[in-house]
Amino acid sequence: MNRQSQAAVMFLLGAALLHAGSTGLYLRYVKAGLQPLLLASGAVLIVGALATVWYERGRHRLRQRTNEGQAHEGDAHEGHAHPEPRVSWLLLLPLLALILVAPPALGSYSALRSGTALQKPYGVGPLPGGSGPARLSVVDYASRAAYGNGRSLSGRTVQVTGFLALDGSGQPYLVRMALNCCAADAQPVKVGLTGQLPPVLRPDAWLEVTGAYSPRLGRDPVNNGPIPFLKVSSAQPVPVPHDPYDETWNN
Repeated sequence: MNRQSQAAVMFLLGAALLHAGSTGLYLRYVKAGLQPLLLASGAVLIVGALATVWYERGRHRLRQRTNEGQAHEGDAHEGHAHPEPRVSWLLLLPLLALILVAPPALGSYSALRSGTALQKPYGVGPLPGGSGPARLSVVDYASRAAYGNGRSLSGRTVQVTGFLALDGSGQPYLVRMALNCCAADAQPVKVGLTGQLPPVLRPDAWLEVTGAYSPRLGRDPVNNGPIPFLKVSSAQPVPVPHDPYDETWNN
């Protein structure tokens, strides 16, 4: 692949990164905090591609002035000596896939085959104020329930959003995949559900669950990690959130 072709690939890659970073598509690949780095990388690639084109044009004009009539013959010889491998254009296929095909977020299939990633927090703060249900992430509720014996949850109704996963026995879990960096290292945090559950439970459906702390504590069969439970009083389906991964993992 010659330099101008390389510049074209660099430009398209940079444009794909800018597109993903500015439209929210990047959230299917990396955590939200990496957006500035993603946008900066796209901009650097585009600038590098334009600089390569500018350099090659200047180099070509200089060659024309110095070689004059021999330039055409030299270019022909160089083309025969170094034919451009057409297979190199296959590098564009991942770029087209990035732009045209948005992969679904990891769901129940991955969650049930990975052990819970719940870890003991350094500490928990007070619940959000107000008389209504306290809105908590799956990680926040699970941490309070599993490691705080529900002390910070006592007497409060909570509201948690996640997707459904059903194990082999039909036990439902509310799950959120937590990221350290990108989707490749995503791990599930699971909360078991009891109480007033919907009559039909569909894996990967997103639910907003309202309920109260349950003292029941299970163990993940994959890694023996803790799985706290939530006693459900009501549940309603909700759309897939803009960011399907849990943003509180590193907070």
